[in-house]
Amino acid sequence: MKTYETQQRPLTDWLPTTKKEVELRGWDELDVILFSGDAYVDHPSFGAAVIGRLLEAQGLRVAIVPQPNWRDDLRDFKKLGRPRLFFGVSPGCMDSMVNKYTANKRLRSEDAYTPDGRHDLRPEYPSIVYTTILKRLFPDVPVVLGGIEASLRRLTHYDYWEDRLRPSILVDSGADLLIYGMGEKPVTDLVRRLQAANGQLPHDLPQTAWMVRKTEFQPLEEDLQLFSHEECLADKKKQAQNFRHIEEESNKYAAARICQAVGQRVVVVNPPYPPMTQGELDQSFDLPYTRLPHPKYRGKRIPAYEMIKFSVNIHRGCFGGCAFCTISAHQGKFIVSRSKESILKEVQAITALPDFKGYLSDLGGPSANMYAMHGKDESLCRRCKRPSCIHPKICPNLNNDHRPLLDIYRAVDALPGIKKSFIGSGVRYDLLLHRTGNADIDNGTARYTHELIARHVSGRLKVAPEHTSDQVLYIMRKPPFEQFYQFKRIFDRLNKELNLRQQLIPYFISSHPGCTEEDMAELAVITKQLDFHLEQVQDFTPTPMTVATEAWYTGFHPYTLQPVFSARTPREKLAQRMFFFWYKPEERKAIMAELKRIGRSDLIRKLYVK
Repeated sequence: MKTYETQQRPLTDWLPTTKKEVELRGWDELDVILFSGDAYVDHPSFGAAVIGRLLEAQGLRVAIVPQPNWRDDLRDFKKLGRPRLFFGVSPGCMDSMVNKYTANKRLRSEDAYTPDGRHDLRPEYPSIVYTTILKRLFPDVPVVLGGIEASLRRLTHYDYWEDRLRPSILVDSGADLLIYGMGEKPVTDLVRRLQAANGQLPHDLPQTAWMVRKTEFQPLEEDLQLFSHEECLADKKKQAQNFRHIEEESNKYAAARICQAVGQRVVVVNPPYPPMTQGELDQSFDLPYTRLPHPKYRGKRIPAYEMIKFSVNIHRGCFGGCAFCTISAHQGKFIVSRSKESILKEVQAITALPDFKGYLSDLGGPSANMYAMHGKDESLCRRCKRPSCIHPKICPNLNNDHRPLLDIYRAVDALPGIKKSFIGSGVRYDLLLHRTGNADIDNGTARYTHELIARHVSGRLKVAPEHTSDQVLYIMRKPPFEQFYQFKRIFDRLNKELNLRQQLIPYFISSHPGCTEEDMAELAVITKQLDFHLEQVQDFTPTPMTVATEAWYTGFHPYTLQPVFSARTPREKLAQRMFFFWYKPEERKAIMAELKRIGRSDLIRKLYVK
């Protein structure tokens, strides 16, 4: 059984989680109490720890209540009393429903953010459940929502698990304020403003959302007024139109305030802060984390922690804008990169962990190779509202220089105690194939590609073509499949030259909007020709606040308002998914029958006749 190395450290090295731990610090009152749907791991990859440490750095007395019991007499919600400033509520690192259920709405094999992967320590929609309880017990104490569940449900959104359009999570939870995106800057200013105003919640704080009665709402001339929640319920096309506005504002450097009526109230979403500076991001990562689970989990395994404990996140944001992905909606499309000094400091902290054997599992981020990339002329970026900097073509203003990233790799590998640093994040091969015409940058990209394959692959390199159909890929906002062929040729050539036996592991998605059974049948033939027996595959899961989800629910593409086909029924989705597994004998009969049914008997020969 796994035992985390916490015995040698005093309990006060962690933020307190119980009354006893509060008393050990000599406190008789708390300023902020955070409730989290995840286990408490004191690590920069776990949001509650980040916010807790950040507030601690402001001189506040902070406690965390991880995975409170919501079924009993609610003692976990009462045990620390009322905080001086506010309760903070987060569901954890993932939307609770994505965390709990598969695309087929089946219970996942384990909850990765819970001790021993247990399923019974987190409710569905913890943001709503926890807030409802806190408002009932302490009606006069403000509750502030944060984390990805709140961030992506801040306005009317489609909920796949209930198969209905839901209003802002502010409506269902009764929370007083919602912080969206990465929370360091808004929560820092929130505390400053609360203390200056004797606990009065500000309604002009950037990157927050709040509700007001219609009769008290004061619109601004520059507000972006969305169709109301009720209008979206009555007309799916209006929901699609709303989403385009929301996504475009999310990807602007300077955005408008967004307003949406819901019943007799109005949800107001204030514009976000400008992207963090490198110094601000460094400060967040340099807080005094123990990098360990709380001692209460001694003898238990936390799967998500096992995955990331020897990895380092070197940047935030992603400018890929993939149609099915929520990263840019939550972290933003503008890349914020840590300094080399901050990264090396974290790596050195990892080398000091007692069970570290010299191998970093990942030196990456939302995408492996976007570190330090930005617009050459940032004044153009400030006027841009494109959701992607690389689709349908790579923006000529993008500086995609890989040399700063190569410098990070070499500096990390030169540290004592590091035997090897691997890249576990997905690599954007379209950035590796792009030629700018600048010899220094293009030569740097070629050197990066060579060094990546030669030194940083742990036997398998992850890439995400996602599909083989260019029509589907265009809807996904992914590059044409020809680019995967190009990269595979480079990968195979370098493996041969270097006498390596590494694998390229491609990720694919079925049932994405725009994808038909015929597209999946052709994917099966193409991947067979490439000699892939696919492992990394998934059925499209509609998640709040993605363009793909809006197309799936409404039937219209939000940017063109043209109809888009989606496999919606369980039968349609399973019929697409089975083509991933053409090589399994138990699937052969059903695949052959389906190919005959859709009039593609010609593909039977390509799949099954040698």
